[in-house]
Amino acid sequence: MASDTAATGDTVELEVGSVAHGGHCVARHEGRVVFVRHALPGERVRARLTDAGETAKFWRADAIEVLEASPDRVPSAWPAAGPGGVGGGELAHVALPAQRRWKADVLQEQLRRLARDDREVTVHAAPGDDERGGLGYRTRIDLVADDSGRAGMRGYRSHDVHPLSDMPLASPAIAALDLFGRRWRPGTRIEAVAPAGGDSPLVLIDDLPLDLHRSRPDPRPNARTSVRERVAAGGAEHVFRVSAAGFWQVHREAPGLLVDAVLAGVGDVAGAAVLDLYSGAGLFTLPLSDAVGPDGEVVSVEGDARAVRDARRNAHDRSNVELHQGDVARILTGRDDADSDVVHADVVVLDPPRVGAGRKVVTAIAALRPERVVYVACDPAALARDVALLGESGYGLRSVAGYDLFPMTHHVEAVAVLER
Repeated sequence: MASDTAATGDTVELEVGSVAHGGHCVARHEGRVVFVRHALPGERVRARLTDAGETAKFWRADAIEVLEASPDRVPSAWPAAGPGGVGGGELAHVALPAQRRWKADVLQEQLRRLARDDREVTVHAAPGDDERGGLGYRTRIDLVADDSGRAGMRGYRSHDVHPLSDMPLASPAIAALDLFGRRWRPGTRIEAVAPAGGDSPLVLIDDLPLDLHRSRPDPRPNARTSVRERVAAGGAEHVFRVSAAGFWQVHREAPGLLVDAVLAGVGDVAGAAVLDLYSGAGLFTLPLSDAVGPDGEVVSVEGDARAVRDARRNAHDRSNVELHQGDVARILTGRDDADSDVVHADVVVLDPPRVGAGRKVVTAIAALRPERVVYVACDPAALARDVALLGESGYGLRSVAGYDLFPMTHHVEAVAVLER
């Protein structure tokens, strides 16, 4: 089949090359780059083109038949997330150790390409994941009801809803809710939260709490809309109140694991001024408050008003914490919240969204001249771009470690430590 006649829906035979950022592998078909999902490096597959055409810069494809398999291929842990299925399980056909090598390769490649930093990176497993086969780790899932009222998820790069009979990545507490055995109003958004070591599960339907016994919204003004999360890290246990519809790490072990990594990264900060950017409900703010002690200060900045309300409740009894709600770049540059300008920080901790911090924020951080920057990242490319920007301002990358907090997907969390 010639490249100039191939179209979306056609099948091609591909020799699969290296992994690429985004959950794909790279292949070529008659000189054309093809990003292929559901494959592994070194395999020969028959793939269906999902995005093709003469004018396309590159093509996309799903491997639908394996002609020569990699030794790292295993039976899919979630067949519904396979070719043509839902998003969120694109590595379910890959053995867990190979998933971590995949993610380490992507981290290394992005750092090398964007930050000119050539180092080996290890991606660490979260406690308990190997024993559970990388399943049952999510304490939060989002679903939507299809036209028949069955709960499901959207297809990859699609608005179509695929009904599901289960969700293997969900925690046992969520699985016990039987969300897939119920019938919902078509189009209903369903969010389930089951805190690890905290409250009983909570379900929201279209942002309203669900009365699980009556399978309908709970109209009471005092109906529960938040959960308590207990996090043991840094030699202490912290209890957080978090809005059920707000942001929180989804892996049951992620909060404690990341807090420990951040505390190790900041080092001894007793009496120091620490700036906590993109601080959410205060996951790092509270442990950092303990670390700086009564003679230190933690200044937290978060753009989401709901998260800041949660953080104010969580830190209400801490006199060494100062919270700001607003755009991070505007606050750091003094263009917002001008009465409380951030003028100094010994250490900066940041956990930006997937797009990263960007030049404005990085420049503002460098202007504060902190001795150390601890960067928590959920996107390797964004991390590498910001590491490069920090390098332009005189900060060198001391260490970076990956954490496999999203098994069965290409997503990886990383904690980088930079020093001036």
